[in-house]
Order: sequence, then structure tokens, then C-alpha cells
Amino acid sequence: METMVALLRGINVGGKNRLPMQDFRELLGELGCADVRTYIQSGNAVFRSDSDTTSLSRDISAAMRASFGFGPEVLVLTAKKFESIVAGNPYPEQFTEPRFLFTWFLAEDATEADVERMRTLCTEKESFHLTSQALYLHAPDGNARSLLANSVEKLLGVAATARNWRTVCKIAGLVND
Repeated sequence: METMVALLRGINVGGKNRLPMQDFRELLGELGCADVRTYIQSGNAVFRSDSDTTSLSRDISAAMRASFGFGPEVLVLTAKKFESIVAGNPYPEQFTEPRFLFTWFLAEDATEADVERMRTLCTEKESFHLTSQALYLHAPDGNARSLLANSVEKLLGVAATARNWRTVCKIAGLVND
């Protein structure tokens, strides 16, 4: 079995798509996942599985739709890929101020990303770095105030889900436990 990370999009936000993490852990167990651990209420899980990431993403979303009435975007990454994204952080200074760094995990390579428009939406204080696996946004005024953050998925042209760097580090800790 391989260690994997599941990131759900739009869970427990603004009272919508409510999903208790105990229910999420049980659902993953029913899908054959082992050693399931979750972090906070926003849909982050680390577990072991024999399934491939694409099938597991689809199966988790379908099982959630059947059990809870909604099927969010589910991104499943191998631990190796998740650790690669963590290691690829181009803003190492944000290890001391993780609340200002946001990482969008991409469902696929954003080959059609509108990088020029992304640059125009950045404030003077903001900067971003796009790789084939992730978008890193340093937004010292916060994610909620960032014009780029509010438009990023449309500009990337692929499904993505964001986590602040503190959450990314906590998930990385679960991967390495």
C-alpha cells in the first residue's frame, strides 16, 4: 500500500457541504483506505491505499455524493508528489510566516494558464510561482483580499484546491508520521 493525500475542495465552508471528519475517515475506510488520518475540518486526509490516484479521486467523490448528497472535487496525490510540492516552495521565508503563503494543488498541468493576466492581478506586495504541480502565492495582505487568489482557478484553466502553508506543513507532518 502506498501513502496518499486527499484534498477536498469546498468542504465545511460557510456552512455548506458539511462533512464531519469522522464520517470522512469512515468513508475512506469503506473504500479500502487504511491508517486514515485527517487534519482540520476542510477535507485533508492522509492514508494508505492500493488504488491509483485518478480512480480514488473519482471513487471518493462518488461515494460522498451517495452518502452525503454532494460530490466535491477531490484531488488525491501520492505522498511522493505531495512532498515534491512542499519541497518546491519558492518562498522559504514563509516558513516563519505561513499564513501569507497559499498553495494551489493542481489536478493536472496548467498548460493553458493565463500567466500574463495573473501578473496583472498581483499587487506590488504579491508574487506567485507556477509549476506543473502547484501554484504558490505569497499574499502578505491575505488570500481574501487578493484579486489573483479570487480568480486563480479560472486563470489556471484546471481544477485546483488551495491550502495555506501552515496546513500544507501539518499535512506533510501526517505524511511523515
